Amino acid sequence: MKHHQPAALLVVEDSDEDFEALNRIITQLDTFPLTIHRCINGDDALDFLNKEGDYQDVTDVLSLGLILLDLNLPGTDGREVLVMIKQSTALKTIPVVVISTSSNPKDIEECYQSGANSYMLKPMDIGELKVSMQIMLDYWFKAVTIPADIALTRVSKLSAQYVR
Repeated sequence: MKHHQPAALLVVEDSDEDFEALNRIITQLDTFPLTIHRCINGDDALDFLNKEGDYQDVTDVLSLGLILLDLNLPGTDGREVLVMIKQSTALKTIPVVVISTSSNPKDIEECYQSGANSYMLKPMDIGELKVSMQIMLDYWFKAVTIPADIALTRVSKLSAQYVR
C-alpha cells in the first residue's frame, strides 16, 4: 500500500564534503522523487523554516517530510535548532533526525530529550553511509504514515507562527 508522503528533505549541514556525500548517495538511491534543500548553519535553517530572509518565497516547507540536522553547526547549533523546531506548533510534527559524528551519550540523551525523532552516527565508511541512508529514507518516506490533517494544519499554522 502506498501512502502519500511529503517529498522534500532539508539537510542542515555545514560541511561541504559531508553534504556532497549525502546528496550523491540520496540521488543515487533514486527510489522516489525527493527534493533536497540544504542549509549551511542553524540561522540559515531557521530562516528557511520560517520563510524569512532569502527564503520568503520558499513553498517546500509545507511538504518537508524530514529534517537531517547536523549537531555541531557554527552560530546557532543543531541543539538550539532542534529545540526551536520542536517548540513550534507549526513545525514540531516534522521528523528530525540528528546526524552527527558525536557518540557522546550526553549529546544523544540531550537530543532525544529535546524531541529528536532519531539520532544517527555518521559512518566514516561511504558504503555504511549508503546503507544507513537507504534504511533511514525508506523508513521515513515509505514505511511511516503521518495523519493527513498534519500537512493541512502545518499550512495554516506556518502562516501565523514562527519558531523564533
